Amino acid sequence: MSHDGNPRQPSGLLLQQALDAGAFALTAEVTPPRGGDPRRTLDAARALQGLVHAVNVTDGSRAVMRMSSLAVCKLLLDQGIEPVLQMACRDRNRIALQADLLGAHALGLRNLLCLTGDPVRAGDQPGARPVHELESVRLLQLVAQLNQGHDPVKGDLPDGGTAFFAGAAADPSSPSTSGLKARLRRKQEAGARFVQTQMVMDLETLRRFVGEIAAPMGLPVLAGVFLLKSAKNASFINRVVPGVAIPQAVIDRLAAALDPAAEGIAIAAEQVAAYRHVAQGVHLMAIKAEERIPAILRQAGVEPLAGGDVQGQIGAEQLGQGLLLR
Repeated sequence: MSHDGNPRQPSGLLLQQALDAGAFALTAEVTPPRGGDPRRTLDAARALQGLVHAVNVTDGSRAVMRMSSLAVCKLLLDQGIEPVLQMACRDRNRIALQADLLGAHALGLRNLLCLTGDPVRAGDQPGARPVHELESVRLLQLVAQLNQGHDPVKGDLPDGGTAFFAGAAADPSSPSTSGLKARLRRKQEAGARFVQTQMVMDLETLRRFVGEIAAPMGLPVLAGVFLLKSAKNASFINRVVPGVAIPQAVIDRLAAALDPAAEGIAIAAEQVAAYRHVAQGVHLMAIKAEERIPAILRQAGVEPLAGGDVQGQIGAEQLGQGLLLR
């Protein structure tokens, strides 16, 4: 409910409509604050308005304490910014997950990315106790039940069901293609409507993932593009982020650059320009450097389109004040 007592307008419009229409979609990521003041995060998200369809808010990424994704998504929604709520299973049992889902829906949040969560040992509190009662597939199944108005314990939900647009994560660089395919199939069958990938550093890897795995399942893919700031930054990410493998050639390119920050923007822009012809969208990750995302999009030749439609399929009236990208 809004402050005047009227039902809150749900947020999940731009991203879902763009993906459902087959249009090129863009999301970008912001990190919640490590403290009680959200201004830095909100400023970063506001700088992305008109450039992306939705802003993704991480949930305890790398098992590091930060403000809750749910709280930040609510703040973004109040600013007129469409959020994607990340929800990880690591720190909550099923009762807490159910409560957060119902609360998020009541606040007007619709976009949801269901995650298992990074291991506690990857973070700065390795002695913390993980929960992991559910993992991403079972969380997607829970979301599907709530969307159908079904109480997972007592039958029908007496106060109404939900209408989440749920997505899942995948790593196209996984060494086991068969395992990747089987896992993604389980997520698709559990109710995933789109896929957001981990950072992808190789075009052919992305092409195989989309063409051989995701597309046959009918899953649109948002290819992950990560802004690297320097060779030191790239090496650090390789060391501390689970599952990441930045090629040495990219690290060497950054090391040889006179302006590593500009070189990182150029690398990300090259990836966006290439990936937009393979995947249905791109997910941009520029941790603590969100202000560089406009430069990445400009160099990639991706221009915001105010009003109008996308490929003649989505009317401006449907999309409110959002800007679509061609």
